[in-house]
Amino acid sequence: MNIANIEDYRKLCEARLPRFLYDYISGGSFQENTLRANMAELQATLLRQRVMVDESHINLSIDLWGQAMSLPIVLGPVGMAGMYSSRGEVKAANAAKAVGVPFTLSTMGVCDVHEVAQKTGVPPWFQLYMLKDRGFVKSVIERSVSAGSKVLVFTVDLATPGRRYSEVHDGMEKDPTLLGMLGFVAQGVTHPRWALDIVTKGWPLKFGTVAGAMPKGVPYGKFVHDNFDASTNWRDIEWIRSIFPGKIILKGILDPEDAKRAVQTNIDGIVVSNHGGRQLDSVTSTIRALPKVVDAVEGRVPVFMDGGIRSGLDVLKALALGAKACFVGRAWAYALGATGESGVRDMLDILREELRVAMILTGCSDVNRATSDLLLKD
Repeated sequence: MNIANIEDYRKLCEARLPRFLYDYISGGSFQENTLRANMAELQATLLRQRVMVDESHINLSIDLWGQAMSLPIVLGPVGMAGMYSSRGEVKAANAAKAVGVPFTLSTMGVCDVHEVAQKTGVPPWFQLYMLKDRGFVKSVIERSVSAGSKVLVFTVDLATPGRRYSEVHDGMEKDPTLLGMLGFVAQGVTHPRWALDIVTKGWPLKFGTVAGAMPKGVPYGKFVHDNFDASTNWRDIEWIRSIFPGKIILKGILDPEDAKRAVQTNIDGIVVSNHGGRQLDSVTSTIRALPKVVDAVEGRVPVFMDGGIRSGLDVLKALALGAKACFVGRAWAYALGATGESGVRDMLDILREELRVAMILTGCSDVNRATSDLLLKD
């Protein structure tokens, strides 16, 4: 099949990965209302088609803190990417480097920050979860600094994991039974291409960043439930700042009041995010929350958005509502699971072309000048 869009990568990923991994990428929390709303409300946001505008010169690039980005896109943090394709975080980071956009390494990645930095030659942005063991968290932040990371993305919406029914069904949330373990093995056997890639090229198969804090044999979901810190509060940002000298972005802001409080803590950026619909269900979609957060921060820090981005049109809609750039997660995870590094690079090229077309047909020649005038108002 010739890949035309992100949905094609999703379908191919579903066919090529074991069910428990595909469910982990694609699933949301509870009834998945917010997961669906992220995409549905983006699709319901309409663009204005404009004609007879000279669009012979289109600029898709932005500058962020002195770093040139070829697209207003960041590869956001995705857990367990090294399970979708061997050394998956390195592959995704290489694709991001080739295209000229940042890659964000998840705390729950298979590859650790030094491996990604050394194998790609570009230190990744590093995403941080707060664990109860603050001494260990300090060492994790220090490792990101020693690897050269200049941006830390602190995820603040996972004080406790959302209830994800697909992970319960798949046995990822608690100690698996013997029958459950046999089920995982059977899924691997029935996906030989994936199994061969992971077995021959994927080792060491562990969570590189948190391996030192994760007892052997503890399921992913149980580790998250037992070790992520529900006491995390605004004072912790000052503590993180004392360790990390670079830019700090808070990811997981939906409410304007939280956005105002975040700016008061002197953070450097905000990601409007509901964790891809994986945390609290029945909260607002990110595209609906975005303009209110943008208004609340009053231009003091750049605002990013994730959630539901499946096309370049979606990117343009977010830019029109005030986002500096979009974080994409599932889109690159699907592409990685489907065809590896080449898939992630192609996924970015697809978004680039879709964004270019959308800009020409809306009369927008520069992503830095996208405004709500691009959108059809009721």
